[in-house]
Amino acid sequence: MDFYITKEEIVKSLSLTLGVVEKRQTLPIISNVLFEVDESSLKLTATDLESEISTTSTISNFKSGGKTTAPARKLNDLCRLLPDMAEIHFFLDGDNLKIESGAGKYNLSTLPSEDFPVFEHEETQAQINISAQNLKTIIEKTTFAMGNQDWRHYLNGLYLLIDDKNITSVATDAHRLALAISSLNEASSENISGIVPRKSINEIGKLVGDEKENVVIKLGTTSIAVYILGTTFISKLIEGKFPDYEQVIPSGDSTLLNINRKLLSDSLSRVSVLSGEKYKGVRILTGEDSVNISANNPEKEQGEEIIECEYKGEQVDIAFNVNYLQEILSTLDSENVQINFFGSDKSCLITDPGFDNLKYVVMPLLV
Repeated sequence: MDFYITKEEIVKSLSLTLGVVEKRQTLPIISNVLFEVDESSLKLTATDLESEISTTSTISNFKSGGKTTAPARKLNDLCRLLPDMAEIHFFLDGDNLKIESGAGKYNLSTLPSEDFPVFEHEETQAQINISAQNLKTIIEKTTFAMGNQDWRHYLNGLYLLIDDKNITSVATDAHRLALAISSLNEASSENISGIVPRKSINEIGKLVGDEKENVVIKLGTTSIAVYILGTTFISKLIEGKFPDYEQVIPSGDSTLLNINRKLLSDSLSRVSVLSGEKYKGVRILTGEDSVNISANNPEKEQGEEIIECEYKGEQVDIAFNVNYLQEILSTLDSENVQINFFGSDKSCLITDPGFDNLKYVVMPLLV
């Protein structure tokens, strides 16, 4: 293996793989990245045994092809610190990967490429096409509500449902729920769903970034594959049945509070300074065209604000974890936010008046 490549090309590829490379591992080779070189390109692959990413970059000069694996983080740190626009010469010398650029000569140890774990590809998968922006949006609008190391493992990921021309993403930790729906570029021939693990969906979100291209997603019964701009990301899905989220979304008679999003968020921030450290609870008391927000703590300190809103109907006296409300408000883009109350002891439904395909559910605190 002997080739030349620009710093920018290899740094871009290495940075894509680093999110998958395990920092702490018992299998040394999965802290390495797999090199595969042919006449025109360098393919880099990283895996943590649960997911895999492969990306292809263009080489500037080809001498000979081959395969090897080298430490991903050391390689990235070294290449990133080389001068901009530098041409880097890589070649194998026995078990060592030699790197030369300008006056610098560097030497990294390698492990055999044949020992690199091969990710099992699922044969039958439903394929969809979606804009990168639409995929990014549904990920950003929902992933904050995923469970984190919950014993109910099926909550520790993002549920994706593909149905005709729509893709639905749902996340819940059993205390709140976030749902977003977006359109596909073309209808899917079948309905299929799966739960993508937390780490994997976060990597997919970084991968689509600010791209304007379309993304191809292949979703099977045990894995998901995402293809964008010469990069392929594959992940196992979480086994288990996701909760019936439609049953969680409250319905029936409700009273509607319409309020300025920033006004509400700022008020919650100030009042919650005096809430308890453990539960961060805030009390919301509705009145005609006003809402009273209050909090107190075991030191008998308290804060209270009354702010204007649009509200008609029965008085609701309810408490919430302020962090749950703030995370929802920070994902919304509209000037106003709508909160549907179904009683003082029931979950509320938060929606964006400018975007019908977003729904958030928050359970009340018992006080």
